[in-house]
Amino acid sequence: LLACLTALHQCNGNPFRRNNPFRHHHHPRFAKHNYRDALSKSIMFFEGQRSGRLPSNQRITWRRDSGLSDGAAMHVDLVGGYYDAGDNVKFGFPMAFTTTMLSWSVIEFGGLMKGELQNAKQAIRWATDYLLKATAHPDTIYVQVGDAKQDHSCWERPEDMDTPRSVFKIDKNSPGSDVAGETAAALAAASLVFRRSDPTYSKLLARRAI
Repeated sequence: LLACLTALHQCNGNPFRRNNPFRHHHHPRFAKHNYRDALSKSIMFFEGQRSGRLPSNQRITWRRDSGLSDGAAMHVDLVGGYYDAGDNVKFGFPMAFTTTMLSWSVIEFGGLMKGELQNAKQAIRWATDYLLKATAHPDTIYVQVGDAKQDHSCWERPEDMDTPRSVFKIDKNSPGSDVAGETAAALAAASLVFRRSDPTYSKLLARRAI
């Protein structure tokens, strides 16, 4: 995603502009790269990874609600967020890192996203809504939902999954500074994304990051 946005910024939509350092002078038959299409597909990918109760404007229509009891094992609401890669597990660390990077993409390059800006913001908010749930209890972060070993041993749609939805957390007795720091970074970065469009939500994210 960052590569697409950087290319758009450098090339103004045309990767073969004269002063582009990546222009190949000896092979003019090279195809033009469609960075806008790549950007659209990069953001669309997040919608395919959504967990929880899907909204009416879900663009990948073959996906359905899933993981609606996530968190029940620990009596906490952990419905939502994103599945990791091709798995049905929700890992807090890569989800938070992805949210941080996507947020900074919007902060730095949002002006170039045009029609995709709102989709990018929705992708961020889908993650931060979940991270707010994962940090709802003081001094605790719920960092994983699902049994990775059992999940990795089978292939099934999240709508049909029957593997355990185990819940793992970090706290004072079981610390995890890496995921705690990345979660704080994700919430803080996202607070900048929504600072003007939704100041109330932005302040909530900033407070939770602290």
